[in-house]
Amino acid sequence: MRFQANRDVFSEAVSFAVKLLPQRTTLPILSGVLIEAAEAGLILSSFDYEVSAQTEIAADVEETGKVLVSGRLLAEIASRMPNAPVRFSTNESRITVSCGTANFTLLSMPVEEYPSIPQVSAHSGLVPAEEFAAAVSQVAVAASRDDVTPVITGVQLQITENSISLVATDRYRVAVREIDWDPGANQAQEPITALVPARTLQEVGKTFGHSGTISVAITNTDDRELIAFTADKKTVTSLLIKGNYPPVRRLFPDNVDNYAVMNTAELIEATRRVQLVLEREAALRFSFTADGLTLEAIGSEQAQASETIDAILSGGDTVVSLKPQFLLDGLGAVHSEFVRISFTKTENPNKPGPVLITSQTSREQPGADSYRYLLQPNLLLR
Repeated sequence: MRFQANRDVFSEAVSFAVKLLPQRTTLPILSGVLIEAAEAGLILSSFDYEVSAQTEIAADVEETGKVLVSGRLLAEIASRMPNAPVRFSTNESRITVSCGTANFTLLSMPVEEYPSIPQVSAHSGLVPAEEFAAAVSQVAVAASRDDVTPVITGVQLQITENSISLVATDRYRVAVREIDWDPGANQAQEPITALVPARTLQEVGKTFGHSGTISVAITNTDDRELIAFTADKKTVTSLLIKGNYPPVRRLFPDNVDNYAVMNTAELIEATRRVQLVLEREAALRFSFTADGLTLEAIGSEQAQASETIDAILSGGDTVVSLKPQFLLDGLGAVHSEFVRISFTKTENPNKPGPVLITSQTSREQPGADSYRYLLQPNLLLR
C-alpha cells in the first residue's frame, strides 16, 4: 500500500478516528486504526464493539491496500509532522510514514483479526447540526457519571414526527431540550426512543457542530441496537444502552407562579465567589425576597461568605439550599442574558420542591428555547 495525503487533512482524520477509543482496552487490536486505500481515496476507521468512527478523505493512492496501525501513536505522529505532504507505505508488516525530513517506521497489526465495522443503512432523519450540538451540551451535563447504574449514564433521545427531545438525569437533576427534526422521506414514522451514552453524544456534538445538518439513523442488526450520526463524510455509530429509563418528564410542573428573574452572569459570578468558603459537597443557601437574592455560605468557624444581587421576585419569599456546582451546570447551559428560577411546591409546605431553571430573554420576557433544568438533592428515589 502506498499513498500521499495532505498533512492537515490526514492528521484531522486520524484524530477523529481515535477520539472515541477507550484509553485502555483488554484487546490491543481494538486500539488500532484501520486505513483502507482505494482509487477514490482513504477510509479510516476505528471500532471497539461499542462505538465506531469512520471518515473518508482524498489522497493520491499509488498502490491500494489495507493496514491496521496503533491509533493514538499515529495520531500523535501525524499532529507533529512538519508542514508537508504525508507519504505512507507498507512493506510486509512494516509501515513507513514520512513527511518532509521526518521519518517513522511502525509495525502493523493483524488486519484479519480486526472486527467488521458496523454499517447502518436505514436513514431515520436530519437535525440541524448547530442546534443539536447546543442541545447536547445543555443536557449531557446532567447525565450520571456513575457506571453502577448504566441506564442514567446516557441521554435519552425521543423522536416524534417533527421534533427530537434530549433528556438526562443523575437522580439529583433533570435536563430537557427539544429541537426540530426532519424525518425526510419517513413522514409517517413511529415515535423512536434511543438511549445513547452521554460521552459519545458529547463527542458527536463537538465534532459535527458546524456541519450544517446531521443525518441520524437507528437500526437493529444481530440483536444489537445501533445509532449512527453522519455528516461531512464522517460517521459515528454507538451501541444503545439497554434498560428502562426513569420517567423523569413527569417531574416537571405544568406552570409555576412563584419565581425569580436574575442576570445569568451576575448569579454565576456570585455563586462562584460565595462557594469558595464551602467544604466539599456542602450546599449554598439562597434567600429570595422582594429586596433581591442573598447567597450565604457557612464553610466553617474560620470562614463564612454572603453576597446580595438584584432579582425580580414574583410570588412569596423563598429560601432554598442548592449544591453550587449543580446550579452552575444549569446556569452555564442557559444561553440567555437572564435566567428564571421557579420554585415548585411539595405536599409539605415547609419543604420546598425542586427549582426549575429556564432561560429568560429579558427581565419580563421568557426565553424562546425549550431548555429546562430541574434541580434538587435526592430528586429521584434510589
